[in-house]
Amino acid sequence: MSILIVDDNKVNLFVIEKILKNEGYTDFISFTSATELFQYLKLDSPSSQIDADVILMDIMMPGIDGIQACKILQETPHLRDIPVIFVTALEDSEKVAEALDVGAIDYITKPIKKVELLARLRVALRLKYEKDWHTQQEKKIRDELRLATEVQRNLLSSPISTPNLQIASSYLPAFQLAGDMYYWQKLDNERYGVMILDMMGHGISSSLVCMYISSVLRDAMKHYTEPEEVIRELNNWMHQLYNEENEMNYYFTAIYLVIDTKKKTVDYINAGHPPGFALIDGSQTELLKRSCCAVGFFEEIDMKKHSLSYRESIQILMYTDGVLEAIENEGIDGLHFLKAASEHIDDPQLMTNPLDFILTEELQKNHPDDMCVVVIKAS
Repeated sequence: MSILIVDDNKVNLFVIEKILKNEGYTDFISFTSATELFQYLKLDSPSSQIDADVILMDIMMPGIDGIQACKILQETPHLRDIPVIFVTALEDSEKVAEALDVGAIDYITKPIKKVELLARLRVALRLKYEKDWHTQQEKKIRDELRLATEVQRNLLSSPISTPNLQIASSYLPAFQLAGDMYYWQKLDNERYGVMILDMMGHGISSSLVCMYISSVLRDAMKHYTEPEEVIRELNNWMHQLYNEENEMNYYFTAIYLVIDTKKKTVDYINAGHPPGFALIDGSQTELLKRSCCAVGFFEEIDMKKHSLSYRESIQILMYTDGVLEAIENEGIDGLHFLKAASEHIDDPQLMTNPLDFILTEELQKNHPDDMCVVVIKAS
């Protein structure tokens, strides 16, 4: 531990140093002004490693006094957690209150009493230890969240661009981790499976369940050819998470579709998800209407597969409810707005970053929910 002592009176410095030495404290440094203290602490170098566990500082000093110095420390992010104890001969309670208001944790009066100094010092050092421990734990959590965020993003599919199929997407979590997800993979030479889903809630718990389902989805898409079979398999796995003792049971809405570029068909299941839009042959717009309830609601779910066919092309827009809510919060009819957007899939920006095409930067910044958009063009 390192104790910093600041006092323009060398007699006071000597008294404090002697008390500390007699009690076995050897790691301390004395300064005769706040300026010397700031030079040691490297006030303007946030990246520097500072060895300081507590500061004992006189209030009345020439130049920068203790109150000003403490205020400067509190305004400096990498120094504000160092506990400051004022040493003062002042009997003015208002001045002492002012000193504490700027950020000091305690004070001792002159003439300095050994018992009082050591008691205050032990409390301050314990406080610093606890702050450092919490800071380390917070950093550890931040690092783990950063890693989890990278893992979650790596689970998302990359864009597809082939002569007869293009798939683009946008992903914007409300927090570091999200409960929204999209995924697609090639099923055979002509068919692709595509899913967008929105897990109940958002944040860490929803993202963990979402990553769990992502793993299940990959296997389901390999083993089952029909959309209803995939949704039924996901429902079975979601229901395994159900526990009557849990305060919260998870479910998700989703659209899962299979595009056959040879037969020019799209088969899909909408499990309680906001309706997507399909622009068929450039003229006819169809809603991707609901087929069943959300996945995980019930042990068994009844569903009806819907099918679309096209001659020349089909353009599909799917999104999670965070996008719809952001639009409707502006007093705009969300479905009407998104239907209009789905008819502009030929716009290069929509296939580059769909969310930027649909929502302004301001609406994206103020989003309280996760957002996902998936755009598909097949011909």
